[in-house]
Amino acid sequence: MSDTAIPVRTPLRRSRSNPCWWDTRPTGPVTSIARGEIVCADALRTVSGLHNDVADVVFLDPPFNLGKDYGSAGPKADRLTEDEYASYIEQVLIESTRILRPGGALYLYHIPRWALHFTSVLKRNLEFRHWIAIAMKNGFVRGTGLYPAHYALLHYTKGSPAVLNRPKIPPLTCPNCDEYVKDYGGYRSHVEKGVNLSDVWDDLSPVRHKRYKHRFANELPMAIPKRVLEISGRRGGLLVDPFSGTGTSAVAARIAGMYYVAVDREPANCQIIAERMGAITARKHSRKDASHE
Repeated sequence: MSDTAIPVRTPLRRSRSNPCWWDTRPTGPVTSIARGEIVCADALRTVSGLHNDVADVVFLDPPFNLGKDYGSAGPKADRLTEDEYASYIEQVLIESTRILRPGGALYLYHIPRWALHFTSVLKRNLEFRHWIAIAMKNGFVRGTGLYPAHYALLHYTKGSPAVLNRPKIPPLTCPNCDEYVKDYGGYRSHVEKGVNLSDVWDDLSPVRHKRYKHRFANELPMAIPKRVLEISGRRGGLLVDPFSGTGTSAVAARIAGMYYVAVDREPANCQIIAERMGAITARKHSRKDASHE
């Protein structure tokens, strides 16, 4: 992540299936699949090559600099000095702000300590909307403080939001008796069709079981980018994810009818993203063929 040189600007041609979002040719391989592109390259280099005001949503889930193993570079790549790490992510945030359309939304998923640090960068040109607390589902004590029980999902917009929906989610029920966990009193009839999503998400679980994971390292539950796009996405808009991992946000964008630019520097991850997106395209073609029989 320390290599932050910006490439020479070379315009790309527009393809038949995807609009051209690029002002500078990506430095790594690009795989074009219906409604999106997968770029195997450094996040900062790649985002720096996108046009101004092109993205409707930028979703950022960067490595947390905790020394975890995310691929070929090993844990050392996720163990920069604090100044190196802060500088790199700050530059990605600046470029992510530049590529946002007026009214577009930026979401940063991080641990609270770093989320608080990066608000100083985000508030320069964006407007704060929400600090969403996403509960962790473990009880492991770390360090010398209180048990850290949530991740932060920061939501900022470039001016007034072009899209800001308030999704509803099913009310929580007990797995044993199927009754509502909360007492809604005389308002029970009002929540049967769902309760308004709040800024505390305590109904999600991390993807830990290998049956549901696409790689050894951590993976976001689909519900997080799905809710992000329910709040801020628009059909036909563009999602950009500079740290795409195995492409969960790109899958959410494809399902929501959006275009996407998914970026990851690990070739193995980019291959997984391509396979996941290819499977979605194949299912869509299969259903279309079946409807014509």
